[in-house]
Parts: sequence; C-alpha cells; structure tokens
Amino acid sequence: MQIDRKTRFLTREEAIYFGLLAAVIFLILPLALDSFRLNLFGKYLTYAFVAIGLVLCWGAGGILSLGQGVFFGLGGYAMAMFLKLEASTPEATAIQSTPGIPDFMDWNQITALPWWWEPFNSLAFSLIAVVIVPVAFAFIIGVAMFRRRVGGVYFAIITQAIAAILTILIIGQQGFTGGVNGITDLRTLKGWDIRTDEAKEILYFVNAVLLFACLFAAQYVRRSKLGRLLIAMRDQEDRVRFSGYDVASFKIFVFCLGAAFAGIGGAMFTLQVGFMSPTLVGIVPSIEMVIFAAVGGRLSILGAVYGTLLVNWAKTTLSESFPELWLLGLGALFIAVVMFFPNGLAGLWSEQVMPRLRKLFAGRGAGARPPAAPVPANSASAPDSPAAKAAAE
Repeated sequence: MQIDRKTRFLTREEAIYFGLLAAVIFLILPLALDSFRLNLFGKYLTYAFVAIGLVLCWGAGGILSLGQGVFFGLGGYAMAMFLKLEASTPEATAIQSTPGIPDFMDWNQITALPWWWEPFNSLAFSLIAVVIVPVAFAFIIGVAMFRRRVGGVYFAIITQAIAAILTILIIGQQGFTGGVNGITDLRTLKGWDIRTDEAKEILYFVNAVLLFACLFAAQYVRRSKLGRLLIAMRDQEDRVRFSGYDVASFKIFVFCLGAAFAGIGGAMFTLQVGFMSPTLVGIVPSIEMVIFAAVGGRLSILGAVYGTLLVNWAKTTLSESFPELWLLGLGALFIAVVMFFPNGLAGLWSEQVMPRLRKLFAGRGAGARPPAAPVPANSASAPDSPAAKAAAE
C-alpha cells in the first residue's frame, strides 16, 4: 500500500487544518481548562478514535457498522484487566476470602484466577491485546460477512446485534467480568497513581499523541491506492469486483483497521476514567459513535474529531443544565445535521464557508489591484499592427 508519487500526503490546506487541530488539542484546551475539564475532554478524544475508524469504514468504504462499541469495549477491558490485577495483590485484598483475585470474583465465590486472566498480569501482553483482540474479532466478523457479500443495512443490523449479544454476555458472566458494574477501582499503572491531576494531564497528552498517530495512519490510507479503491467500492462495488479486485479482502482490512483504532481509544478511556463497563459496549454507545462521525462529517477524519468534541461537549452541557431535555437536544442536533448538512460540519465548511471566504478575499484583492494600462495602437499585441500582421503571415 503506497502513496502515488503524484498524490501528496497532505495538501497545503490540509496541513493547515491539521495544524489548527493540533493547536486546539495541545495548546488551547490545556491552557484554557482546569484539570477536571481537561480530563473530560480527554475522555471525549478517546471516542474520536472510533469516529476516525468510522470515516474509513463508512465514509470511504460504505461499510456502516453499528457495533463499533464492541471493539472500543474489548480494548478497554484488555487494559482494565491488567490494571485490576495490579490492584488485586494479596496484600491489598487480604480481607477477601480468597486474596490475590479481583474483588468481584471473590464476591461471586470464585476461588482461583481464571486461566484466561493470567496473561494480563503482563503489561506487554495487555498492550498487544488492546489492538489484537479487537482486530481478531473484527477479522472473524469480516470474513463471515464480507466473504458472503453481506453489506448495507444487513451488515449494520448484524453488527448491532453483536453489540447487544456481547453486552448481555458481559453482564451475565458477572464473576469473570464484573457484570453490569464492569471493572472498577483502577488505581495504578506499574505503581504510578493514575488518579492524580498530574497523571491525568500526562495521560491527556499521551492520548492526543496516539490520536494524531491514528489520524496520520488514516490519512495515509486515504491517499493510497487502497483509499481510492475504497471509494470506488462504495460507489460501484460490482465494477471494482469485475475489474479483478478482491473486494472482500479490502473491506476486511479497513474494518479491522477501524477496530484497531477503537481498541486504542477504549484502552485510553480506561486509563483516563478509571473503569470499563458494558454500558460502553452496547447498542446505544455504538450508535452515538456513528452520530459523532455524522455530525463531524463522515468523509473527513478531522471533521470526525471536531464532531466528537462538539457532540460530547453539548451532551455534557445540556445534561448539566437541562437534565430532562438533553437527549431531545442531542437528537435534534443529529436530525438537523442529517437533513440540512448531510456531509456534517466538514461539508458545511468546505461547501458553504470556504467558497464565501475565497470569494470575499478574491474580491478584496481585485479591488486593490490597479487598473490595467491601455494597449498602444502600434504595439505588437494590437491586431492591426505591423508586427501582428507579420506574425500572421
């Protein structure tokens, strides 16, 4: 997968937009917000990982997944399992009937750590699992669906059903997963207290760096030949297939890439918020993640980040001011964007705002420009001049 030599990785305009987003995330928000609000926006940015993956899957590839919360949750649970085991040392759990295991296992009368929890004692394994587990699950779903040419609304409904099934499974296996409460009371990472304000600020910047790494990876895909093939598959899938391309493999790849992004976001959510629960895995959060991408613009990776920040900020503000009406407000925002701005905030900017700004600046430039000097009648450019006649002959 290579970028065409004629295709630039970032145009000048895109580089400016990336720089503006970096200024907002790395400078403006840390300087303008206190520790609590900065941690809140850090949580918002973890959802942006999912939105970026949706731009690739849905915006570029035409694959609408209503179950991205599954991959977000798997990455989050992988990190939460390591943190919970670190917090469940025999000394810290001495009051339990079975010291050395997570508290929810002791409450459910489990007397030994399950074998599949054992590898999560290793931080290296847990970090790998944050990406590998969601990707492996996405690969299984992708092979099962795309090899059978299942797509469109059918694929969306199936992914939604998978989200519901996994939520029920997590809640039902309370002794192994923490049930409806999830995995809570996460305190340290290799002895480093992640609950302090200083730790939360550091994690915010780590989250921001990883987010930009995913943005650049997504931009690389969009600018590569694969990116053009994804758009072609979205618009004319049969024609791409008849041209000899393995459409299913491309869909599986981009679906797995979106799952990897979501898994990283889930892990960062666990580190910054301090818990992971099935409420972040099910249908409702998965649909909200689609709303983030739709509001920001399903064709723009930067728009997806802005959309995530805007929707979550509106959700927090409305829920604080109007606790009984905020859901209606969120729904109205989504409906308004879909009806009037189908390409989201990014489409509104590129189709409405930028043309007006260009026209405005072009008009000012033309007004400031001195009038052109008249062409002398005997000049070489005059049609009846001797020089012009000689050139014509």
